[in-house]
Amino acid sequence: MEKFNKPCSSRDEARSQWKILMTGGSNPSKVFHSVHGAGLCYMSDVPSCCLNGAAVTLGIDEAGRGSILGPMTYGAAYWPTELAEEMEKKGFDDSKALTHEVRASLFKKIEDTPEVGYVVRVLQSSEISRNMFRAPVPYNLNDMSHDTAMDMLRRVLAAGVNVNKVYIDTVGIAENYKRKLDSAFYGQGIEFVVEKKADAKYKTVSAASIAAKVARDEITSNWVFSEEGYEPVNGKQWNSGYPSDPQCKKWLQSNLMDPVFGFPDVVRFSWAPAKLALDEGAATVKWEADDDEDEDENQPSMANFLVPSENKKKRTRLGGFKVNKGLEMAELF
Repeated sequence: MEKFNKPCSSRDEARSQWKILMTGGSNPSKVFHSVHGAGLCYMSDVPSCCLNGAAVTLGIDEAGRGSILGPMTYGAAYWPTELAEEMEKKGFDDSKALTHEVRASLFKKIEDTPEVGYVVRVLQSSEISRNMFRAPVPYNLNDMSHDTAMDMLRRVLAAGVNVNKVYIDTVGIAENYKRKLDSAFYGQGIEFVVEKKADAKYKTVSAASIAAKVARDEITSNWVFSEEGYEPVNGKQWNSGYPSDPQCKKWLQSNLMDPVFGFPDVVRFSWAPAKLALDEGAATVKWEADDDEDEDENQPSMANFLVPSENKKKRTRLGGFKVNKGLEMAELF
């Protein structure tokens, strides 16, 4: 994993690292998919033509935003601005408008074009759910998307690339997103173009969308379940992974694997259909301290701190702290 999160040294290494990220390479038991921390950021080698001050155009897009299964993947692609006309002929297009076979073919073309640099950031299902459930302030999907896009751009800039124009397929209100980017990169001479359907208008965004979509498809189809001994019903036959997909619905209904822990970590627990399924099919957990009957008794008020100790009512300890008479505290540990 230490090899990720920084640029590859060559295109051959980029191909090798891509294979490891997607499939685990020669050791599929090494789970790169079902991580419990932040997902990995893959960076290809930096094309030599994008260094030494050359003006570079970069595009950013995502895949799998609305899916309930698998990661959301963010992609970036860049090349020298002076090669824009040449890149127009490569056939890059909005990945959603392409078949799986065409996307795979175009991604190979990206790999085989040494003038193109590309980045993919994987936001795992577990990472998304933890962020959205974060207390006291949830970290919503729009903010995650914005921060991921900015992080990828910063990584490319840190690699010595002179990015002077960035096209981004908007998340949320385009004008607000652009202001956020202008502020974050103030004084760095970058022009931001933030629009709806940018993946169909600008070739760098099209190439980014292809990288993001191919990565998501590969990771999801090669998913390695981290739950020991877990064998999913119907395997990985979840089709698109979107909640509206009948095959995905069927998979979810069949794979509530545990009454306490719920679904395997390929599922985004923060999505409404998953929460509903857990409410209906999983065990109800009742925390003793949350019981309304014990609220006043177990939660001290400010007045308790001001009353002389001899006048205070002794609080009843929760069941987990009660011990039998004569049991030494050391025996609890």
